[in-house]
Amino acid sequence: MPRTPEAPLFRRMPLSSPQMLRDLPLESGRSAEDYEFQVLSIPRGVSIGSARKALTAESEYGRWDLVRTRLFHGGGRLVWMRRRIIRMRSTLQENVS
Repeated sequence: MPRTPEAPLFRRMPLSSPQMLRDLPLESGRSAEDYEFQVLSIPRGVSIGSARKALTAESEYGRWDLVRTRLFHGGGRLVWMRRRIIRMRSTLQENVS
């Protein structure tokens, strides 16, 4: 019997609406430019165990932190994940005499 490809467990949502940008979970003293965010939508038919496995894999290999989970009446979930952007400064001198 041929195996059918599995549907993706969650769907990535763009951070385009002003409400989503306003509601981003930040640490005190940090701005939204210090982090990279991704919002995942998990449909209502997904079990908690399989969602947990997928989010654990996503956070381990992508170095994401789970910041917020929102459960809706229909059973769907939105999950906010973030990772800190590390900006490097050059330690080389610009003018070497």
